[in-house]
Amino acid sequence: MTHALLWLLIPLLTATLSHATESRTITFRSTDGISLTADLYTPHETKTTPLILLFHQAGSSRGEYTDIAPRLNKMGFNCIAVDLRSGEYSRGIDNQTAIQASKAGLPTHYSDALPDVIAALRYAHKNYPNSKIIAWGSSYSAALVLKVAGDHPELTDTVLAFSPGEYFAHLGKSKTWIQDSAKKIEVPVFITSSKEEADSWRIIYDAIPSKTKTGFIPATAGRHGSRALWKKYDDSEAYWQAVTQFLSPE
Repeated sequence: MTHALLWLLIPLLTATLSHATESRTITFRSTDGISLTADLYTPHETKTTPLILLFHQAGSSRGEYTDIAPRLNKMGFNCIAVDLRSGEYSRGIDNQTAIQASKAGLPTHYSDALPDVIAALRYAHKNYPNSKIIAWGSSYSAALVLKVAGDHPELTDTVLAFSPGEYFAHLGKSKTWIQDSAKKIEVPVFITSSKEEADSWRIIYDAIPSKTKTGFIPATAGRHGSRALWKKYDDSEAYWQAVTQFLSPE
């Protein structure tokens, strides 16, 4: 069941864009010192504007959010789209973090990106100390943001997970690695996917004790990951309506 996120009331009612949405590329360090590349979509100057950390799916990059972040800006949010070390490119944008990791001879499997997610959330808390921090993941990173929300509750105030799953058993992790962490999540959670993927995250969803959680299954076939929101897809508006309802006050 969707509940209003009351702490978004004032920012969302009063937010206005001071100028057209533009992104600015930055770098900061992960927990092991590797340089992480990210795009800032931060047109709102209010110090308390909610901030969404956007993480991409497998084989992708921060370019996954060139359509999505500007629309979230219009809804009253600032955003940071982050290149994780497990990825390649999306929409013509190379994953610079993955390039750096490869040059350094570091592993780039899905689970190797977990320190990057943690580092990005810590960066957000340090640089936006008065903002509510929202973690948003796509595919494998959707699973990772759920894990972080359970294991490090101080790092995120809300989670949106697009097509999460137990993607890590072949990397030596437990078959319930994500579910075990999900059992500790108390913050609001939104989970969605394509229609056929719904069974793959249902057990994770059911394990979450949060009283504020929403699961959205599209009436159409839908899409895998955050790209379900890309405007080129005819059914993207159904996903947007679900996201907007979850994030917006009554």
